[in-house]
Amino acid sequence: MQFAACTGRFSALMEHQWLLPHPELDQTTRRRAAMIALLEAVVPEGRGREVLARRIEAKHAQAVLLARATFNDDPQDAHWAATRAETEIANCAALLTG
Repeated sequence: MQFAACTGRFSALMEHQWLLPHPELDQTTRRRAAMIALLEAVVPEGRGREVLARRIEAKHAQAVLLARATFNDDPQDAHWAATRAETEIANCAALLTG
């Protein structure tokens, strides 16, 4: 389920970087592809719907954090959301690097 969540989070980040061009878009795209490969390798038989639901939930959660960080009138809340979004992505990236 962690791979599913990370796939969703990388997907949200990639889409956010499409909308607001970002120098790390290529890296995010590669990380997302690597996470998809890991996810597909370990999805248990018959749990595809559950895994997809987790992926969608995590994508939505990350998208909300990114929007809150980017388009927020409250600087403290924007900072909190940005920090949380970065932490989630860092945790996922750590799965790919060891």
